[in-house]
Amino acid sequence: MIAILGILVVIGCVASGYWIAGGKFGVLLQPAELLVIGGAALGSLLIASTKTSLKLVVHHIREVFSGKHYSKTQYVELLSLLARLLIKIRREGLASVERDVEHPEASAIFTGHQNIKNDTQMIRFICDTFRVYLVTGEPGEIEGIMHADIESMHALTALPAQNISKVAESLPGLGIVAAVLGVVLTMQKITAPPDELGHSIGAALVGTFLGVLLCYGFVGPMATKLENRSQEREAFFGVIRATISATAHGATPMIALEFGRRSVPDIYRPTFEELEQIIRGG
Repeated sequence: MIAILGILVVIGCVASGYWIAGGKFGVLLQPAELLVIGGAALGSLLIASTKTSLKLVVHHIREVFSGKHYSKTQYVELLSLLARLLIKIRREGLASVERDVEHPEASAIFTGHQNIKNDTQMIRFICDTFRVYLVTGEPGEIEGIMHADIESMHALTALPAQNISKVAESLPGLGIVAAVLGVVLTMQKITAPPDELGHSIGAALVGTFLGVLLCYGFVGPMATKLENRSQEREAFFGVIRATISATAHGATPMIALEFGRRSVPDIYRPTFEELEQIIRGG
């Protein structure tokens, strides 16, 4: 909804400013210019993309308009899930969580958190890490594995933003291409009356206008939105990494979860008192 509101604000402000200055909207309606710019931008994306990166762009572009976002509730539930795992390990030993991490879909620990239980990537990350912990228990190896996994995930989630950003950068240039084609058409009418020539030149300049507006008003911000979501996702996994890493180094559940709590972005971070309630609930 925020992205849609932003689009409406951009269109409304640009259109209002143009209207206040005495502009006529009819001259801005140039389907041919839009076809040249939009079609060339799409073609350049296809040329630059691999099959995998193109699939990622199509999949993630919906997130620009999605109302889903990380919240304090999700971070609290994540800490609660980790607390239940760590407390069970503390009371019953490391082997006690083997069944939970092997079959998370049947584990009360994983299925009891409505806001995050459907995040299969996050669940898999926790379970795979604890599987390694069950086998080796070496803090350095566990940290290295988590770092490699998060780095790999971030590299993939960053691809759509990078590709769309490149498209945004190309739009002003493609707008110039459309404008030049318009000038070429205008030159063929050089003997036409001044009114007709003025209209033709104005139509040609619309290409430059559209290219710049699409770049800085729409496509560029979309790339930034996807980049922000990728960074937020990495921060979410960083809480898991900090908590499990502290556990692997021998920290008590309370200290390990405090490491996790301190890794939560400040605007979503639960208080120390709230963490204590989470642990008691575990």
